[in-house]
Amino acid sequence: MVNRRPKLAIVAPAAVSDAEAAAVVAALERFMRDTAPAPSPPSGRRDQWTRAAALEAIGARSRPTAWGDPHPWG
Repeated sequence: MVNRRPKLAIVAPAAVSDAEAAAVVAALERFMRDTAPAPSPPSGRRDQWTRAAALEAIGARSRPTAWGDPHPWG
């Protein structure tokens, strides 16, 4: 999964303490987390044509062995 959360950093004047800058960053992160869109539902099953094409692309079809038997003895 791609991390789409931006990394926040505050560029502030020297008069701002580290604690104040950290509080602002924490508030922004909480706001972003609270207002983030809901995750999308998982995608449904692929249609059978797409599945067949993917299986064909990786050679999942049973091919004859060196002896010509399409079902290996295992």
